[in-house]
Amino acid sequence: QVQLVESGGGLVQAGGSLRLSCAASGTILSINDMGWYRQAPGKQRELVAVITSGGRANYADSVKNRFTISRDNAKNTVSLQMNSLKPDDTAVYYCNADVTVLLRGPASYWGQGTQVTVSS
Repeated sequence: QVQLVESGGGLVQAGGSLRLSCAASGTILSINDMGWYRQAPGKQRELVAVITSGGRANYADSVKNRFTISRDNAKNTVSLQMNSLKPDDTAVYYCNADVTVLLRGPASYWGQGTQVTVSS
């Protein structure tokens, strides 16, 4: 009963910017950590950025100082501002949220993913 819907992916040239957004809906009692993961062809899925309910953020070294994660607790949304994009950033980006759900308890939920392609 929780849905995460991502938006904002697309094709961009190297050096450009994109902003990804994710909205959570359903029988949500609370949301703890929210984050963005990505998976490129031939690579393992990796954490890009995570943000706690209190707003503390952590980033993968590969995106630090280029990406910024933020959230709006009132709207149950999380965003990822991506600047200075590189071809190596090309991947499917997935939204993730640790959610306490009515009648179920805590669980981790995933969005369907959004494709980000960075051309050189």
